[in-house]
Amino acid sequence: MDATTRPASEPQPRGSRPKSTAPMSATAQRRRQRADEILRATRSLFDAAGVRDAQIEDIARAVGINRAIIYRHFTGKEELFALTLVAYLDEIQTRMRSADDETLEPPERLRLICGAFLDYGEEYPAFVDCALTLLRTPGTELMNDVAEGAMFRLGRAISGALQCLVDVLDAGSTSGNFRVDDPQLLANVLYTQALGGLQLARLRLVVSEASPGLPEVQSVSFDVVREYLLQAAIAMATGVPNR
Repeated sequence: MDATTRPASEPQPRGSRPKSTAPMSATAQRRRQRADEILRATRSLFDAAGVRDAQIEDIARAVGINRAIIYRHFTGKEELFALTLVAYLDEIQTRMRSADDETLEPPERLRLICGAFLDYGEEYPAFVDCALTLLRTPGTELMNDVAEGAMFRLGRAISGALQCLVDVLDAGSTSGNFRVDDPQLLANVLYTQALGGLQLARLRLVVSEASPGLPEVQSVSFDVVREYLLQAAIAMATGVPNR
């Protein structure tokens, strides 16, 4: 999915009609309120029951509406996933910005903001599920299933979180602490790597070979996985790029 894809104007929850300078009508206000209710119910259900078990019927029941009404506001479950992920990402961006300290050297700043991201993912496993579900969806399929306006909101939320990383990577490149040819690309790599690492941290299991042909499963803590991911992030930022 290309997080930079966007329409020319600010979207509504569904579709991509531009904002009007005129006051919102009572009908439009009710539609916006109902869409927000549905998104809040989706988020609550994700946090309580997980993404995999969340059903449209459950969301409709939580709001007190018929499931058909949900489809008047959203194109389907994929769009609900996308816009619920927006809320998670907005919270993550706030945490990453709060964790940053511009008085520190870039490697320590990178460690702090990556740590904030990982800690949020540990606290809200439904965020990881939601993000990974969308990452596994082919881009063309996602574009067909999610309205353009919703895709813009998702792309803006992702790029906002990634920009926290880019700002630190740029600062490190300027100071000579980092050697990064493409900060945007590395930020995307760190984002997807963190999601995979968080999934491993949730499993708390690593597979190794005890002897040739004999697998062995061992437990691993979130703190251990977290430390490896932080070290990997700094190593990628400080490493010599391949030419």
